[in-house]
Amino acid sequence: MQARDLSPVYELARQVRESVGRVIVGKAWTVDLLLVALLCEGHVLIEDVPGIGKTTLAKALARSLSLTFKRIQCTPDLLPADITGTMVFNQALGTFEFYPGPVFTQVLLADEINRATPRTQAALLEAMEERQVSVEGEVRPLPRPFVVLATQNPIELEGTFPLPEAQLDRFFLKLSLGYPDLEEERQILRRFRTADPLKELVPAAGADQILVAQRLVREVHVSAAVEDYLLGLVRETRRHPAIELGASPRAALALYRAAQALAAVGGRDYVIPDDVKALAEPVLAHRLIPNPQARLKGRSVAETLREVVAAVPVPVEA
Repeated sequence: MQARDLSPVYELARQVRESVGRVIVGKAWTVDLLLVALLCEGHVLIEDVPGIGKTTLAKALARSLSLTFKRIQCTPDLLPADITGTMVFNQALGTFEFYPGPVFTQVLLADEINRATPRTQAALLEAMEERQVSVEGEVRPLPRPFVVLATQNPIELEGTFPLPEAQLDRFFLKLSLGYPDLEEERQILRRFRTADPLKELVPAAGADQILVAQRLVREVHVSAAVEDYLLGLVRETRRHPAIELGASPRAALALYRAAQALAAVGGRDYVIPDDVKALAEPVLAHRLIPNPQARLKGRSVAETLREVVAAVPVPVEA
């Protein structure tokens, strides 16, 4: 096997970790997951309570990579045109002109996406999947790289429109930030006591480096043994008695590409089983549907997925 030079990916990840770390306390694994999604041209669903730092994290990532950033506050009266843009009549020229919506950016934060109506969610879905929008019959491509970070509050469900399974499957990763521990929260108080470090953040990399890294991660080697292990996990989700709908082939491909990206971020040109195990929950959990018995017993999908991982033998080096 010919060695691949993945140092640009590793260096990019190091610079971004260091840059985001000047603003966000802890959450190194979360930053790595965001990098994995970005390198795989995937989108991320962040489910957590307000005030955890979701918006700050998204802004820090965009600024560290010198990417354009826009934020949408999703509400029930938000229309598809409010996201994609609309045609406006120019009286001076006597013609219609296109005014782009906030989706024409490189990092889009869709706050509380489950408060938008299904019609508006579908409009955002086209942008996520096709990386383009159609307005008045004309297709307009979005800038590259393009990543959507969508958030939803798991506590407040009144007046929300839960994402259907088909849309959840479009999100490359789903993650949660969680509360900081005591020392991390102390650092947050001291770091933000006199100023906002986000305003002083200097870009550590650019869009061109990301595009190069996105091509390089596709060259990370996946051995037949690791490939069999990955497929074994996916197929076990379809056989587990507590799961009604297992992982799809799209989910298997997402896990495959995510493992490649995580290996490159770690400075390796090959995937190991630990890469697959570490990514199983953020990649697969939101794509699985538990059966009614599991829901009645209050079993979480994450708990069931841990059983799936434990049931599949891990390949070992000869």
